[in-house]
Amino acid sequence: MTIRIGGVPFGVGAPLLAGLGSEPGVALVKAPPTTLVQGLRDGTLDAALVSSVEAVRAPGYTVAPGLGIACKREIRSVRAFRRRGAPIRNIGLDAGSATSVALLRLLLATLHAGDAAPELHFETIAPTHSPAALPHDLVLLIGDTGLHADAGDRDVWDLGQQWRAWTGLPFVFAVWLLRPGADAARIVPALRAARERGRQLGAVDGTHGAAHYDLDDDDLRGLRRFWAECRSRGLATAGDPAFVAASIGQ
Repeated sequence: MTIRIGGVPFGVGAPLLAGLGSEPGVALVKAPPTTLVQGLRDGTLDAALVSSVEAVRAPGYTVAPGLGIACKREIRSVRAFRRRGAPIRNIGLDAGSATSVALLRLLLATLHAGDAAPELHFETIAPTHSPAALPHDLVLLIGDTGLHADAGDRDVWDLGQQWRAWTGLPFVFAVWLLRPGADAARIVPALRAARERGRQLGAVDGTHGAAHYDLDDDDLRGLRRFWAECRSRGLATAGDPAFVAASIGQ
């Protein structure tokens, strides 16, 4: 039976996806993170590289150990562009990543509470390389668009850097989630093989080393802190998911 695995179409995912579509018995589906989430929820995907917040928005997932998209400090591909000289009221969201949106909401409620107006209005926007041309006080852009956007006269918030300033921890933007009942013994070795190919090929993600893909204990502390903060602010309701045993597929 073919395993259907979803991956992001952004360059930042390349080091985890190398050759995955050529694995025997694997069909690789590339789509934006929000589309991949829907595939996990409706069972059309067995596993997907998706926003880390999804792990605590629906019960029953398991997480492939040791792999993800994370940063120790800056990430460069997830940035918010702030208009100078006024409180933040209107926010334009590139809704491709639910984790980035959740992280921005957390930052506006904590680290940047003094910058935000009492009432905030969020609006989904199309990705753009010219955030300064939009009418919003703050514009969130992710992936290749976030990486290459021209800030113009706006201040730039790198969301990985902002999280670090708030918590002192790394941030994990994406993890490999397996749907309930998925065959981890078949899926996890394929994911590990793709990561190893990405290493050998020197797969380029565009972040100039800001992102990393092998998660350590410090990354996991940051991830669990993020999950807890999301629950505390009503951005998620499920408990922390289980991780696939590290010995599976080895």
